[in-house]
Amino acid sequence: MRAAPARMTVTLAALTVASYVVVAALDRSQAAALVGGFIPARVTGMALAGAMPVWLTPLTAALLHGGVLHLSFNLLMLVYCGREDEVALGGGGMVLLYVAGAYAAAAAQFVAGPHSAVPMIGASGAISALVGAYAILYGQRRPSKLSPELARWVHILWLAVTWVVVQALLGLASATVGVAMAASAHVGGFVAGLLLARPLLRWRYRKA
Repeated sequence: MRAAPARMTVTLAALTVASYVVVAALDRSQAAALVGGFIPARVTGMALAGAMPVWLTPLTAALLHGGVLHLSFNLLMLVYCGREDEVALGGGGMVLLYVAGAYAAAAAQFVAGPHSAVPMIGASGAISALVGAYAILYGQRRPSKLSPELARWVHILWLAVTWVVVQALLGLASATVGVAMAASAHVGGFVAGLLLARPLLRWRYRKA
């Protein structure tokens, strides 16, 4: 039995859907990507009139998606992994993980191409952190000839590779929008989830 409903997961999903519906209804997808997407070249000095502050764009980018397919898959993973992470980490911990994933994804995208002027959009990086945390918190140790710890990390690596490959395929399917949904960002978010899952778990139960 769950201790509480996953309110913050539902709230994030609702905000993501609402943002996509508004942008799609106004037929302003490309303009929204420039205004709210994360553009690495802006960090290194490129000016863009009317855009959101660059430090805020890792979060605004997570509210923008290049198509229904990408949005739908991200929502599926957000709801599935997010609610389970929220059970373990609490609403605040899950949101902190999501935000950290968004910024880790942007940082990885910047490292991969610091002078790129192509906007990165999508919640994939933030959700990657949820997927990484889920792998740490709920990864099952299946029967294996490997040591338990090595088998656990093989399971995590398999999940990471599968996630990146699926996201890459979704990126190709959405390429007509002209925005970036890069594997490097997904890896950055996933690593953030791996690193933060246990500290956030200890933080929640520090007084237990």
